[in-house]
Amino acid sequence: MVLDVAFDEDSNRTRKGHRDANLAILRHCALNLIKAEKTSKVGIKIKRLKAGWDNDYLLRVIGIN
Repeated sequence: MVLDVAFDEDSNRTRKGHRDANLAILRHCALNLIKAEKTSKVGIKIKRLKAGWDNDYLLRVIGIN
């Protein structure tokens, strides 16, 4: 349910070969990184958008900073 809301997984059209499974694994990894980031007290969807807008926040989510 969380992946559908945060990543709009139902509208994903990747169906060829193993691409859909590989992208699902990447989405799960991204979701785990976003959930582990505790400095921002907002929802998962907002954290994902913020990571796309703010490079410093993205590095914090990834764990580089």
